[in-house]
Amino acid sequence: MRETLSRVRQDAAHCRRCPLWQHATQTVFGEGPARAAMMLIGEQPGDQEDLVGRPFVGPAGRVLDEALEAAGIHRKDVYVTNAVKHFKNEPRGKRRLHKKPNEAEIDACRWWLDKERALVRPRLTVALGGSAAAALLGSKVSIGKMRGVPIPAAPTTLWITVHPSYVLRIPDRPARKAEFARFVNDLAAAGAWLAAHPRIPA
Repeated sequence: MRETLSRVRQDAAHCRRCPLWQHATQTVFGEGPARAAMMLIGEQPGDQEDLVGRPFVGPAGRVLDEALEAAGIHRKDVYVTNAVKHFKNEPRGKRRLHKKPNEAEIDACRWWLDKERALVRPRLTVALGGSAAAALLGSKVSIGKMRGVPIPAAPTTLWITVHPSYVLRIPDRPARKAEFARFVNDLAAAGAWLAAHPRIPA
């Protein structure tokens, strides 16, 4: 049967490609238009995303929503997902603390990310943070050197910026405000690139 996002989402719900499913509530698959021009890829779901089953609905998601709005991009128009589909965490009492996924876990989950990208076929893929960029390029990258410029990465163009959780973690308020503005600028530049490169009809 022909693969669709709905069918792949159903298959991913039973994923056992790495051990992360053992300590997660559920698979958190991507969501958005099936032929979105822009795809945003984060690192992994957080605590709230794991409980709700949707990407970017926690604190980082609120920062992302605010930045997208400021950049003139409607979230309903973009496809949002993560490089890793299960929440990697370490229990601390009643809390579950985020743990960074390792290279093997990112590689195992690339199976699902590749399927999402092949089905959505975005013209522009925005990597939110180093883990997402590594998942797309196959190696670690310097966000500082590659941030905010279009990078050819067939069959799409890649745009790299920070993860919204990075903005959240900045303790100094003026510095956090400045970094948020830079994050908005990155997204706005990505949107401007898309407007200048419309999809060519098949």
